Amino acid sequence: MKKKKIRIFDTTLRDGEQAPGFSMNHEEKLKMAKQLETLGVDIIEGGFPIASEGDFVAVKEISKIVEKCAVAALARAKKDDIDRAWEAVRDAKKPIIHTFIATSDVHLKYKLKKTRTQVLNDTVTAVKYAKLLTNNVEFSAEDATRSDINYVCEVFEAAIDAGAVTVNFPDTVGYAMPYEFGEMIKTITEKVKNIDKAVLSVHCHNDLGLAVANSLAAILNGAGQVECTINGIGERAGNASVEEIAMSIKTRKDIFQDYYADIVTEEIYKSSKLLCNITGMHIQRNKAIVGENAFAHEAGIHQDGMLKESLTYEIMTPQSIGIKHSKLVLGKHSGRHALKSRYEELGYELSKEELEKAYKLFTELADAKKEVFDDDLIAIINNEISGIKGQYEFKRLQITSGTEIIPMAIVEIAEDDEILRESGMGDGPIDAVFQAIEKMTNMKGELADYSIDSVTSGKDAVGEVVLRVIFEGSPFVGRGASTDVIIASAKAYIDAINRAVYSKAKAGEMKG
Repeated sequence: MKKKKIRIFDTTLRDGEQAPGFSMNHEEKLKMAKQLETLGVDIIEGGFPIASEGDFVAVKEISKIVEKCAVAALARAKKDDIDRAWEAVRDAKKPIIHTFIATSDVHLKYKLKKTRTQVLNDTVTAVKYAKLLTNNVEFSAEDATRSDINYVCEVFEAAIDAGAVTVNFPDTVGYAMPYEFGEMIKTITEKVKNIDKAVLSVHCHNDLGLAVANSLAAILNGAGQVECTINGIGERAGNASVEEIAMSIKTRKDIFQDYYADIVTEEIYKSSKLLCNITGMHIQRNKAIVGENAFAHEAGIHQDGMLKESLTYEIMTPQSIGIKHSKLVLGKHSGRHALKSRYEELGYELSKEELEKAYKLFTELADAKKEVFDDDLIAIINNEISGIKGQYEFKRLQITSGTEIIPMAIVEIAEDDEILRESGMGDGPIDAVFQAIEKMTNMKGELADYSIDSVTSGKDAVGEVVLRVIFEGSPFVGRGASTDVIIASAKAYIDAINRAVYSKAKAGEMKG
């Protein structure tokens, strides 16, 4: 059996661009149109030419630069609209005039103030006129899902007789349920006598979050075209999204074995990111297919499964939509396996003991911030694992500071199995910490250099302190990292002291 092609009618530049916050200038529309062509959509609806001069010019320019796709222009069932639409798309290699009129009783009564007979006549007149300009005419019955289905069938039959080669059944207000919508499409295929002379299209809105589900139900019941947008943008809650439709067909071959779409799925992520960059409107992290979390895993059980076999938790590969690889997000739910794997990717081979220590420090850091980045992991290695194994280890501190009081610090450090505690006062909280540490270690130093850098980005960034302290005439560098810069400073000072103690011990061994 020959597979049925599902045409992808992309309306990102028309319905999508109409939504608040998603407007694009002329150059941005052209750039997006070229990417849609690369993506492999069959039809680009460039705009609504009668709506504004900007829309008219954009559609006209898109028609000139697009080589492979058909270009559609929207028009109400009015002569002036159709003339304007044709003027905009006439230079396209495959021009389409897309004319529409509402068919629901609520629209007829309150918006159009027309009878069903008048709307039927307007449909025929509009399609016949558009057909004089181009062979490729699409007719849409606005608010079809809230219309009398028998009346829609009558209108569709008349539109096809008048010359429409595509008839579109929109769920304009996102009202339908998938089973119900599928039954409506099935009814049209059975009752419209000349439906074999046209492609049956659907255009689903997402007001109840069912736009994609309704579109897929339509495919299984006879629809041959789906109207959709990148990232699902569009009026109100948006439209069915191109990426979800395409990847559903590709991923669920067991259900859609008789169907295919010509979307170059490896261009999906690029298309999504381009739209975000153009509009400045970003999608939610958990958006299907293209969201930041779509191929990201933090839970330890999931990460362990992914490292053993990606099919355990991914039904499609990130490469299939144009992402290089899945992302194992290191956070408080991650396990040792994921941490070890990330260190190996960064070029660090840790012993079992080093991994345990790194994991302990990692979990402490993960509790302090939402996400642990590669630079955080490197800081752990540089400042905690690979440093001098000195006799002093930072434990905790408490600071009292303010504009009207002298800064004071209480610091605890470990020396072997003994916990030492001391207080100190200074010009600032960090100086107070250093004073307390010097009392406990009997190491008086002169701070020669102090710097702090943000290892990672964001409000919960890790700060890395690098300082140089002179003990008995010799300089020693100390490093420390923490989301708290005072703790990082304490760790750095203790590191410098440990290095000084280590150096002194080594010098004594050499003399002995």
